[in-house]
Amino acid sequence: MIEENMVEDRIHELAAEVGVELPSVRCTGDDPVLPSVFRVGTAAAVAVGAATAAAAALLGKAREATVDEAREAAVDEAREVVVDVREAAVAFRDERYFRIDGATRELWAALSGDYRTVDGWVRLHCNFDHHRDAVLAALGLPAGADRDAVAQVCAGRTAVEIEESVTAAEGCAAAMRSRAEWRGHPQARVVAESPLIDLTRIDVTGPAWPGDEGPMRMRALAEVREGELGARDAGRERPLGGVRVLDLTRVLAGPVATRFLAAHGAQVLRVGAEHLPEVPRLVISTAFGKRSCRLDLRTPAGAAALRDLVAGADVLVQSYRPGALEALGFGPPELAALRPGIVCVDISAYGSRGPWAGRRGFDSLVQMACGIAHEGGGGSRPRPLPAQVLDHATGYLAAFGAMAALLRRPAEGGSWRVRLSLARTAQWLDGFGRVDGAGTPDPDVSDLMEEKNSIFGRLAYLRPPGTIDGASPYWSSPPPGQGEHPPAWW
Repeated sequence: MIEENMVEDRIHELAAEVGVELPSVRCTGDDPVLPSVFRVGTAAAVAVGAATAAAAALLGKAREATVDEAREAAVDEAREVVVDVREAAVAFRDERYFRIDGATRELWAALSGDYRTVDGWVRLHCNFDHHRDAVLAALGLPAGADRDAVAQVCAGRTAVEIEESVTAAEGCAAAMRSRAEWRGHPQARVVAESPLIDLTRIDVTGPAWPGDEGPMRMRALAEVREGELGARDAGRERPLGGVRVLDLTRVLAGPVATRFLAAHGAQVLRVGAEHLPEVPRLVISTAFGKRSCRLDLRTPAGAAALRDLVAGADVLVQSYRPGALEALGFGPPELAALRPGIVCVDISAYGSRGPWAGRRGFDSLVQMACGIAHEGGGGSRPRPLPAQVLDHATGYLAAFGAMAALLRRPAEGGSWRVRLSLARTAQWLDGFGRVDGAGTPDPDVSDLMEEKNSIFGRLAYLRPPGTIDGASPYWSSPPPGQGEHPPAWW
């Protein structure tokens, strides 16, 4: 009961923060689920539960756009939303369970990892080739240097010195800090003053839900015929039916957010670029239910194609570094001018303000910087969370924020902006307290797995968490190939 009450209370807090009303959420199961002193399962249940409840609230809005007067009484029926702590927690590391033809693969590059320094530890992120090259350049090492060479150089320098030199070289690194050290950092103070989900209105113009043609799109989806999308879709309303989402994100929070929206029926078009590096396996595992195109936004043709897509979109989710998309002419004001009523979701590592606002970052680095890895290892060596918790939690919270804006727009109109950061999510996780879970064994997930054929082979994956009225969300299509589709809505 304590776990259930905590989850329910925290979901109410999230709803109040973004100014929406949600149906009640029933929570089952308890922490600990994963081996950690942090309440990973509880935080996961709150993030998944809030997002699922927002989807349930939107389902009522979708029905209002399609039902006739004789059915209007049914619209107000309370929807039963259920989230299970185990199901939510393991969803936070679904990439570990993902299989292609029964096989998995290491997600970390050879040089990525934690290195001992003169005064502690530093983590280097080398999964992208240009980040690896930046690390080697900052350490004064030649291309092709191995892990032993990197370790030798790190052992002779301080953690912060390495962090700063790698960052200056356009690479990614983070010194291990204690919780107290992070709280005294200038960026931590800025993060602490920021909302968890910063939902603001860009302007007061723009149509209500979800656009001039929104009810038409919903009505068409509500009349899905057997065989068009498969028997599983036939006769079922979906919370985000008719909502179009542009996905301009990469590893990992943004793709998780848009994948969740796709699981509830949104049309999600992922916009990648051939020149931008990817982690191929993560691209596949986060692309269920989406389409994929490629555009080079640095070119006039690519920018023009994106403008055309924005004009037909309801939501745009992006995880470029703060200011990067604006520099290409696609800041929130420009997006709102192209599509009045759009919801712009921005995800960053350390937030959009403060001395680290433009700093590159990933989940593992933020865990090092903000004290999580320090506490997990008892202060002697870094021990990360048992999942990319900051990425996944931020992803579900971003999906929740996008849906909160869609819920508010019918009454308030306007275009909206939603901002989140991994560092602020880390502070949120810290606020859940601790649990005696360090020795918890890994849970069995066999009952949560599903399989689907794809162009990549036979895929085994975790089904999306949460239920509405006893029904689980699902993806109508397997992951596409990168750039498989044209840059157009369907």
